[in-house]
Amino acid sequence: MPDTIFTPWKLGRVELANRVVMAPMTRNRADVAGVLPDSAIDYYRQRAGAGLIVSEATQPSAAGQGYPGTPGIHTDEQQAQWARIADAVHEAGGRLFVQLMHTGRIGHPSLLPEGCEVLAPSAVRADLEVTTADGETVPCPEPRAMTTDEITTIVHDYASAAARAVAAGADGIEIHAANGYLPHQFLSPGTNERTDEYGGSPAGRARFLVEVARACADAIGADRVGIRISPGGQFNDMRDRDNEDTYLTLVDELAGDGFAYLHTLRGRTSTLHEELRRRWPTTYVVNTGYMGSSELDEVTPIVEDGVADLVSVGRLFISNPDLVERWRLGLERSTWDEDTFYTGGDTGYTDYPSATSR
Repeated sequence: MPDTIFTPWKLGRVELANRVVMAPMTRNRADVAGVLPDSAIDYYRQRAGAGLIVSEATQPSAAGQGYPGTPGIHTDEQQAQWARIADAVHEAGGRLFVQLMHTGRIGHPSLLPEGCEVLAPSAVRADLEVTTADGETVPCPEPRAMTTDEITTIVHDYASAAARAVAAGADGIEIHAANGYLPHQFLSPGTNERTDEYGGSPAGRARFLVEVARACADAIGADRVGIRISPGGQFNDMRDRDNEDTYLTLVDELAGDGFAYLHTLRGRTSTLHEELRRRWPTTYVVNTGYMGSSELDEVTPIVEDGVADLVSVGRLFISNPDLVERWRLGLERSTWDEDTFYTGGDTGYTDYPSATSR
């Protein structure tokens, strides 16, 4: 089998050991202050054999949290723990980008600082249930439409979080503009009913993400900034069908700025993905989430055939911390336990052995 997937790749200003990316995966292990436990240092170190690790979703501000147990990167204590994680990944030979996620309408006021509201581009409620700070499952509240001043504040929050991530030693950040979270809510006409400069047209819907991306680039350098999108995605009650012009406008607007990569969820809009790949001038990453299985014989053609430069894989990295080495040596993969994905503690987190430690 061709071995291009195991060859190095230059991503922005860093060299990756191979073309496999550990996809961002929420694990809900942080404490109420948004600080990850010390076991997270081991968790990320164990998986440093990936060419690049994109971290679990991390809120850029206290007002951006939508789930219990997700970490932040907006306080000194949070930043200090990310520094320990980045050091561990680097000592093991890996590279780390911290994913920044503001959840927008997906969340509950009990998770936010006192007096904060759930905000979104428009007052469009998601038809799903969310978890409160006490662990109760309730219907998603109707968000309040953001003012332009609040939009400006959130853009600054992203840039500040990006600066903190790089100050902590991370190699860069990824802006989570997929899966129904705040930037995706701006991109989609189903959740963005605005008639001002942040809505009403492809350029208007793309504007928020363009501003966030450029603010982060100003803070840390464009070649340390990746962007993740999910065109056509329906997760979190999104209504993003027939919205190709917005994504093409977005890519055309950002293509000349020298961003590190564009990370797309592959699936329902293959023709659009091909066009995005053609128009994007730097590293293009495809995630296998919609493909079902993500074994080597399925991900290898993505790189070999030029569909993408890098391929990102999620759940197999949970149960196989040494996934790339197992693939390289043709070793059996371990099966993940989905019941422990979000339960907290070290079970199903740091206790999956490598093939050589069995």
